Amino acid sequence: MSFHLLALRPQPGLAATLDKARALGLAITGHALSEIRAIAWDCPDPAGIDGLLIGSANAILHGGPNLARLTAKPVYAVGEATAAAARAAGFTVALTGSGGLQGVLDALVAPCHLLRIAGEEHVPLTPPPGVTFDEVIAYRSVMLPLDGQAGLLASGEALVLLHSAASARHFVQECDRLGVARGSISLAALGPRIAEAAGEGWAAVHTASQPDEAALLQLAFDLCAQPRSIPPSPPRQL
Repeated sequence: MSFHLLALRPQPGLAATLDKARALGLAITGHALSEIRAIAWDCPDPAGIDGLLIGSANAILHGGPNLARLTAKPVYAVGEATAAAARAAGFTVALTGSGGLQGVLDALVAPCHLLRIAGEEHVPLTPPPGVTFDEVIAYRSVMLPLDGQAGLLASGEALVLLHSAASARHFVQECDRLGVARGSISLAALGPRIAEAAGEGWAAVHTASQPDEAALLQLAFDLCAQPRSIPPSPPRQL
């Protein structure tokens, strides 16, 4: 029995996920379980900033007018999608990571002082010696209802792709609200923190080998070729 995939993430990331999954030959449905809304923020003096630490393309897409004051600063991006958004907005990308924003931070040459443009929910970071950063919150994720997907979720063939811990927690709440049994649903999470946020009781929980969408979609592709009765697996440590 093959899975039907359900991707739960805000636009424009949702459309990109659907395109990539379909290019792999996967049957997939998308539902915006949240939407990104900008938050007004105060920009520190650009003269004191050596670069921008960006952990999501949303920081660029929803960063607002203050970004225009910072286009001369190099961007240190968590991954290629974020780097592409930065380039499209006129920034120069100095470094593109592949294993989380902490890895990007650890690779920087001291001394330097960065501005981290982040969302309301973000992963804490520990800078290495000689590297410092200020932090501003430029956007938040607002959760939306899951209505319309209950039938697919209850079918026993659904594999849900989870891209954030906030979406995972809200997905749990929505399943409970709609009366959808967790035991009929398998999950594929972008990282261990996201898998943990989803809790227990699912038919199976899987974590991508790397915290990037290519790895998540490869995981989904591999799972779709396997039987439905895969036991839950513990999150992989990255």
